[in-house]
Amino acid sequence: MSIKLAFTASRGPSAQAARKSLTARFGSVPESEADVIVALGGDGFMLATLHRTTNLRAPVYGMNRGTVGFLMNDYSEEDLVERLTAAEEEVINPLEMRATRADGKIQTALAINEVSLLRAGPQAAKLRITVDGRVRLDELVCDGALIATPAGSTAYNYSAHGPILPIGSDVLALTAIAPFRPRRWRGALLRKTAVIRFDVLEPEKRPVMADADSRRSVTNVLSVEVSSASDVRHNILFDPGHGLEERLIQEQFV
Repeated sequence: MSIKLAFTASRGPSAQAARKSLTARFGSVPESEADVIVALGGDGFMLATLHRTTNLRAPVYGMNRGTVGFLMNDYSEEDLVERLTAAEEEVINPLEMRATRADGKIQTALAINEVSLLRAGPQAAKLRITVDGRVRLDELVCDGALIATPAGSTAYNYSAHGPILPIGSDVLALTAIAPFRPRRWRGALLRKTAVIRFDVLEPEKRPVMADADSRRSVTNVLSVEVSSASDVRHNILFDPGHGLEERLIQEQFV
């Protein structure tokens, strides 16, 4: 049985060359008609592709034509159809960010990796953290804080000294970015079903911005609520033995 493929690529020259070669060899259909969407680029392009194709039925199979490629498979043209047939599927539920600005406007966005709050001025941010309606931290003085999914736990979260989370663990990482007070506070592990709220204290003196996957930024926020969007599913294909679970384990032994 033939597989209908849609090839999409980042703007990088190697990704564009790969798309041209693969399209000439296998053909390419519109993404809405594809059985599999093949994304050529790096992790940033993979995230953009997943966001763009949220409402399409086809899973996304990435091949690395970028740099890190944590969410990507190795690039090869020769055995592509066989690899797609044998590929294993991972299902990821993104986070939903609901940010309230100082002007009263509310902006929402989905994040596959993380939702982050970052100071937007010279002074440290002051945040109050509430989990499921209960205040857990009255005041966190920091450069910022983030909520990361297991899929995103090796990205910004890991750089901020947050934990790597196994796929399927049904937990989220709450990680502080350069915390000043409380001293040495590194965050918490929360249930996937938790609703986390950040309230910005002294917002005029200490402005804060919110960001979803480094692609949707909201400035001058007063509060940000984060929860798992369990009704949204991102389907990613990986070569056998090289899925997210294995990659997350490998990252912990590097």
